[in-house]
Amino acid sequence: MTPVELSRTVLRAVRRAVDGGELNVTVPGRAVVTPPGPGGRGDYATNIALQLARPAGQPSAKVAEILRPHLLDAPGVTDVVVTGPGFLNISLRDTTLAGLVEEILRRGLRYGHSDRPTGQIVRLHAPHEVRAVVVMDAIARILVSQGALVRTSSQAPPRPEWTDLLGARVDASDTPEAPTPVDASGPHALTPLDVDVRPVPAPADPTPLGRDAARWALLHPAAHDRPRITDEHLVQRESNPLFRVRYAHARTRALSRNAADLGFDPHPGDVRPGDPHHPGDPRVTAGVLIAALADHPRILGAAATAHAPDRLARHLVTVADATLAFLPTVLPLGDEKPSVAHRSRLALAEAAGTVLAGGLTLLGIDAPDHI
Repeated sequence: MTPVELSRTVLRAVRRAVDGGELNVTVPGRAVVTPPGPGGRGDYATNIALQLARPAGQPSAKVAEILRPHLLDAPGVTDVVVTGPGFLNISLRDTTLAGLVEEILRRGLRYGHSDRPTGQIVRLHAPHEVRAVVVMDAIARILVSQGALVRTSSQAPPRPEWTDLLGARVDASDTPEAPTPVDASGPHALTPLDVDVRPVPAPADPTPLGRDAARWALLHPAAHDRPRITDEHLVQRESNPLFRVRYAHARTRALSRNAADLGFDPHPGDVRPGDPHHPGDPRVTAGVLIAALADHPRILGAAATAHAPDRLARHLVTVADATLAFLPTVLPLGDEKPSVAHRSRLALAEAAGTVLAGGLTLLGIDAPDHI
């Protein structure tokens, strides 16, 4: 069971409790599952009971105990333990790796995206400033990936280079109160949310950096931080986070080509080495990478909720660093023959490349196959 599937399982448990009259709440649109924190147990934990306690009118620990048997009945769940004020700690059968990789490769660039519209309408408005417009564009892309319906506006028409070179799209200008072009009257529609996007302005014109480096320079820092508009975003070395992200993606694509030349293809499964001569232990580097990939849907949800594309940018750096540490274990060494483990590692590498490409796409940045 992947994190996305587990999130759906948690929501189904809530729905069963509601249908059975045990809880009187509205089933939320999403349930966040994360690795357990200090004092936690199992493979994943969720705070859904704390989230529902107030609307249910019951203590969070009581809500957790109501949900626990419904989770225990779910396929793939082996144990559920309540800790702290009501955290549900969930243990899964040992199929997480293969299931996660299969989920990523099946969903492709849409891994971590919402399966359906949530009914939430968000109206974003930005001042006439390049960073604000680019950040607003990235926020809109991320919100749409999470099922929101988004309309963007600015105080004045964006400059041609902001749209043509930087790819920032604005739906309207000088009309922050313009009606949204979607029907908000359905039974599941939510109250429209109006958001002013006002990051610290760019200290210089970023367009000389080109689309990819300029967008990264504006999006990677948090909104309250002053961006650095310098050539450092163009250098192809480890000190440049954008280069590491794009290079890690390109390396995964190169490994797929190399593996094809060696006559083997990817297949999700166990990544343990076939012999003891590999540099490092693939189980260690793979574990770090798996955790980063599993966290991707949560990061997208958090970036959408906080209207913070910098969270996605920093997460991509984490995924890239974990990917680069894992990649030396993928291909056979010397006269070694490709094994089942090599095919599993190749599948994990391809999944990592997919997550990197999908994240860069949401930021409006190209993910080249060759660097």
